[in-house]
Amino acid sequence: MRLRPGVLAAGCLLLQAMGVAIFLRGFFPMAVRARPRGGPPGDGPAEPAPPGSVVLVLIDALREDFVFGPKGKQFMPYATQVIEKGTSYSFVAEAKPPTVTMPRIKALMTGSIPGFIDVVVNLNSPALLDDNLIWQAKTAGKRIIFYGDDTWVKLFPKHFVEYDGTTSFFVSDFTEVDDNVTRHLDRVLKREDWDLLILHYLGLDHIGHVTGPNSPLVGPKLREMDNILKKIHISLLSKEGEASLPSLLVVCGDHGMSETGSHGGSSEGEVHTPLLFISSAFEKRSGPLTQPELVQQTDLASTLAVGLGLPISRNSVGTLILPVVGGKTMREQLRFLHLNGFQLSRLLEENTPAYEKDPGYEQFKIAEKSHGNWIKLYLEGNNSEILMNLGKKVLKQYLEALKTLSASLSKQVAQYDMYSMMVGTVIVMEVLLLLLLSVPKALSSRAEFEVPLSPSLFSLLFYLMCLALCAVHVIVCTSAESLCYFCSMSWLTALGVMMLISALMCGILSAIGKILENSRLPVKNPVVSSSSWSEVDVLMLAGTIGHVLSLGASSFIEEEHQTWYFLINTLCLALCQELCRNHFLLKECDPQHGISLKQNFDGIREASDCKNIDVPASGNSKLDKVASSAEFIKGSDKWISLASPWIILICCRLLRSLNQTGVQWAHRPDFGHWLTSSERKSELSFLAAVSLVMIFFLVQRRCSLVSKIAMALGLLGVYSYRAAIGNVVFPWQHDSKDISKGITEARFVYVFVLGIVFTGTKDLLKSQVISADSSVKSTGLWEVYSGLVLLAALLFRPHNLPVLVS
Repeated sequence: MRLRPGVLAAGCLLLQAMGVAIFLRGFFPMAVRARPRGGPPGDGPAEPAPPGSVVLVLIDALREDFVFGPKGKQFMPYATQVIEKGTSYSFVAEAKPPTVTMPRIKALMTGSIPGFIDVVVNLNSPALLDDNLIWQAKTAGKRIIFYGDDTWVKLFPKHFVEYDGTTSFFVSDFTEVDDNVTRHLDRVLKREDWDLLILHYLGLDHIGHVTGPNSPLVGPKLREMDNILKKIHISLLSKEGEASLPSLLVVCGDHGMSETGSHGGSSEGEVHTPLLFISSAFEKRSGPLTQPELVQQTDLASTLAVGLGLPISRNSVGTLILPVVGGKTMREQLRFLHLNGFQLSRLLEENTPAYEKDPGYEQFKIAEKSHGNWIKLYLEGNNSEILMNLGKKVLKQYLEALKTLSASLSKQVAQYDMYSMMVGTVIVMEVLLLLLLSVPKALSSRAEFEVPLSPSLFSLLFYLMCLALCAVHVIVCTSAESLCYFCSMSWLTALGVMMLISALMCGILSAIGKILENSRLPVKNPVVSSSSWSEVDVLMLAGTIGHVLSLGASSFIEEEHQTWYFLINTLCLALCQELCRNHFLLKECDPQHGISLKQNFDGIREASDCKNIDVPASGNSKLDKVASSAEFIKGSDKWISLASPWIILICCRLLRSLNQTGVQWAHRPDFGHWLTSSERKSELSFLAAVSLVMIFFLVQRRCSLVSKIAMALGLLGVYSYRAAIGNVVFPWQHDSKDISKGITEARFVYVFVLGIVFTGTKDLLKSQVISADSSVKSTGLWEVYSGLVLLAALLFRPHNLPVLVS
């Protein structure tokens, strides 16, 4: 039975979608979850009085070295003074990837570890339904005010008594996005009608995205944040003179930034952020400054819950940061640790079948028993040294048990469903291999596939493979300690998937056998017959497969461009060798080529003789001129084609020197760093202007007059935008004052981008619906292309504009 190309393509597409769905279901594991938050509230630390006011300042993309490093000492003097000599505790909080804003906010407020699936919904954050600190505070009657990133408003709707959200899409906005938060401080700090104030500043993250962590704009932004912290701290201290309850100021970052200014990965700069607790209730620091202790970012939720007198979130895998409550009595400290351990052990019970064998659970039960002995001595009124030593021992046991429990729960979040991933991968690879074997030429009408239903070998092999796969499925599903998605399917569905895998494998073997059988047949015409796969085709196929396989290693995901550099250089050299062989060696070494050309020429002459075509003598000179010009053009094309690979190699080398890429090489100097330095602003301005002019002349050739004018004005707007934010200068601009903040110029360019794309789309629809005019269609396509180029010119950094020219 033969399948038509459309049926084959549709079937393969459906099978690929199914394989990818099974793989993704295993790649994105289910998070550790407790019972829904609508149940009875958990036990909370009700004995200690909560602090008077709590202010949480979250500075987006605040790296560890921005506070504890040289930049912190230079640009954040007040924070450095509080850390070294004030009443504060400082830590380094480690965030788990993915290091993007929305999953990090979830981790800070719930204490859980979000997965990579949260990256997908990062731009459109739904309401957070899991048990979290904000919900617990609202349920307890706490009045919460929020100013900053509107992601909080989407995650916690109707939780704030007052809020003002700012959008994070205008990455080039370094000032207004923070001014919209700070403008509320003078008014709200004087009020007494709130218990928790949350501030989320985005300006530092925007600077990192646009200019990187080593930009001269980072220092002034850190100084601005330091002044804000100083204002908040002084205001909280002044309030404590009137009230008896001490306040708490918490400063943290949701994630850091890499050496290129981005985030989302697992480099040290991205996962390490500072965490500061500042309160007059803490003891004043004395002695030499020590290195900040490393804690988990999820520990903040448990610590804040205890500090606010709230229950710990049920899904939290964090542990209590003990130094923050170190000023409490031994009885209170042990009670806090017991509540944290009870919450973690209950979460382990609900997510692990054999929870009693877990080392952390066993350690917690031992610590709980020792805690009971300590309570007996305490109730008896024993205040001897024995009680103190036993309390320290129980404290140590609790800390070890909490650490082990947290590690066990965190490991479950990062534990992938390998069996489902392998099943999905097998289906995807089988379909790809089947397409590769059954389609002679991509997108060709000759593509066909013959389903081998008749051979007896197919039936025997099919049943043997089905039995083997079913046996593997039974062994895996009955011996697995944790449930996997594929094992949770019904046996009928699993059997259908096993039959599909067996049928695809039999089809692959049948296609391979057919290819081998055809290769043994004698070749009737050796001159005309040739291999459909050239050396360049094999190289491209092998390089693509090798690059895909290299992505299986985490180091290659961060440095995948290195394999692309190698493949491009190798491909250019292979193309050069192929062109040299075709242009120089083929005519000399292939006699059949000359014979066939001679036969074709004789055939044309005989045909002209048969038709009695009389060629006038006056036309011979014209024919000779045409032949000579054609030969000249052919010769020039030959040399251009020979020079093309070497030109591509030179351009690739220049592009590699323009920007250092990857985590391992981003800190090294490159031509881009040289251009973006403050001393080279005139050179960068000249390069950007020349690149924009060349882009205009290269793109506008086939556009309409209106699109040409819009393109010119749009490119002028791109340069004006870069001048407005201080990247380049106008020839008549002598001072360093910016024209504006760049928002007006960017909107100006976006209007022209939409206009050009709309004009091109209109021409395309006109060519398809009204008149089938190829020139109108070509103009429409070119205008859409020019609009996209204009958009890319706006988004590219100014030193990268030559890339659009090339």
